[in-house]
Amino acid sequence: MVSAYLYVEGGGDSKDQQARCREGFRRLLEKAGFSGRMPRIVAGGGRSATYKQFKAALRDPGKIALLLVDSEEPVTQAPWAHLQARDGWERPAAAVDDQAQFMVTCMETWVMADHTALRAFFGTCLNEESLLPLADLEQRPRNEVQAALAQATRPCGRDRQYQKGKRSFQVLASLSPTTLDRYLPYFRRLMETLNIYLA
Repeated sequence: MVSAYLYVEGGGDSKDQQARCREGFRRLLEKAGFSGRMPRIVAGGGRSATYKQFKAALRDPGKIALLLVDSEEPVTQAPWAHLQARDGWERPAAAVDDQAQFMVTCMETWVMADHTALRAFFGTCLNEESLLPLADLEQRPRNEVQAALAQATRPCGRDRQYQKGKRSFQVLASLSPTTLDRYLPYFRRLMETLNIYLA
């Protein structure tokens, strides 16, 4: 039997953080309608480590492997061409375009896309004036998105403000797939691809 595996950038080197990463993505995918047919989510840690694990999985005939990493920059070409140009990653011979998936330009773009979830998660301390407009979010540099998110949640204090790793996967789990689908074409592409592989 062939099983689907989603190799996700994130979780660092800590088992605790990797568990939080898997949980955040699991809850988001379940809300997106994949309950009962979920892929195995692998928190790959760093970007290069995730790519290496994905490549190794392609050699296993019992696995269908998909790679999900930050694009780091807006995507202007085919997925593997983007990864070749930016990271020097060659497309493995056994991989097709659909197996390279992106959070464009970073996971925080997904977080920024759901203002309603941010209000619910951070409450009255959220500085909504610092949130970015929803149009063309995937065209914004990751540094701009991350800085705006930090600014918007800074009034919540050091223990409650958005932090990569510490709070990010809790926020991820609270997002609405419907909202992300509406504003983020590359999130929509991921959902469409998973629906094909997990049919």
